[in-house]
Amino acid sequence: MEIRTLCLGILALGDATGYEIKKMVAEGSFSFFSEASYGSIYPALTKLTEEKLIDCRAEQQEKRPDKKVYSLTPDGRKVLEKALTKDPGPDRNRSEFLAALLFAEAVAPTRVSDLILDRIEQHDEKITELSALLDYNSPDSASNFVIEYGIAIQKAAKKFLTTHKDRLR
Repeated sequence: MEIRTLCLGILALGDATGYEIKKMVAEGSFSFFSEASYGSIYPALTKLTEEKLIDCRAEQQEKRPDKKVYSLTPDGRKVLEKALTKDPGPDRNRSEFLAALLFAEAVAPTRVSDLILDRIEQHDEKITELSALLDYNSPDSASNFVIEYGIAIQKAAKKFLTTHKDRLR
C-alpha cells in the first residue's frame, strides 16, 4: 500500500501525529503488513496537507515544541475511498531469512538450525504482540479481523518451521 493511502487510512480512524502514525505502523495493528519510516511518513503528510487532503493543527506542549496533529478532510476521505476501490496487488514475501535458507548448504548445519529456531521464537513474539492488540470488546471489528489474520499467518509459519526444521540438515 502506498504511504499516502496508509496515512489517509490511519487518519480515517482518528486524528494522529506523525509519531503516532509511525508507532502504529511499527508496533500497532499495521506492523505485520506494512513498513514506513519517518523519512517516508513526514514527506507524505506534508504533501497531503499541501493537497488539502488532510489538515494540520499545532498543539502546545509544556517544555516541548508544538506537536502537529493531522486530521482527514472530506476530500481526503474521497481520495482514500477511491484508492481502496482498486484491487490490491498480490502479497509480497521478501525475506532475508528465506534468502539465507536458500543458501543453507554453504553454512554449517548448526547455523541453519539456529536460524530456524530464532525465527520460530520471533514468530512466538509476534503472535504475543499481535494478540495483545486484540480488542475483546469489539470482536467483529475490521481491526480484529486483520490482527487475527496476521496471527494466523504467524502461527502457520511457525508450524511449518517447527514441523520441517530437520529437513535442511
